Amino acid sequence: MTAGIDTPDRRGRTGLDRHGLGLTGNPRVRVREVEVLSCDWYVLRRTTFDYQHRDGHWSREQRETYDRGDGATILLYDPERRTVLLTRQFRLPAYVNGHPDGMLIETAAGLLDGDSPEEAIRREAAEETGYALGAAEHIFDVFMSPGSVTERVHFFAAPYTSATTTGGGGVAAEGEDIVTVELPFPRALAMIREGEIADAKTIMLLQWAALDGPFGPGRQSGNAPE
Repeated sequence: MTAGIDTPDRRGRTGLDRHGLGLTGNPRVRVREVEVLSCDWYVLRRTTFDYQHRDGHWSREQRETYDRGDGATILLYDPERRTVLLTRQFRLPAYVNGHPDGMLIETAAGLLDGDSPEEAIRREAAEETGYALGAAEHIFDVFMSPGSVTERVHFFAAPYTSATTTGGGGVAAEGEDIVTVELPFPRALAMIREGEIADAKTIMLLQWAALDGPFGPGRQSGNAPE
């Protein structure tokens, strides 16, 4: 008996070796076997599949995928003061891969954990920043690392005001130690060019804000997006 397959793992899951079996959306892909390599918290799988190439021949392939669930992120902005509200927290994977101190400046984000994307990001924004959100605008959905990670991230933006803070800092029981960083929007863009902001989701939302969002061409100061 194997946890996560025949018996529940510590998150109560079974059948983790059936993920991807029976997919029919792409006739050039035939999933043959799914092996669970680890399910300590998230799930690492090795999938064997047959793939038909453009010239018609088939090959047998194997890929490892890391499944941590889907997530959501949000850019908080103040159209009146032309500022954005970001977070700073320690990220071990970045630290061990060459970031000077692992302290990344990011948009608020988190996993869905069974909630809808908007419900999840309102929860995460409140936990991380302590600020209440205005009307949230859905921007786009993105596979952030499709070569190995299954996660799809739902991107949002919403206004905030300095009068709505209620704490924040993250969930202490989960080891979070998050501080908020309020920046003038031009400074945030400059920090991308200077390498001070190196988080992909944050760069994408800041560039959206400059091109099509609240600080885009034709937007007068103080006007939020329609």
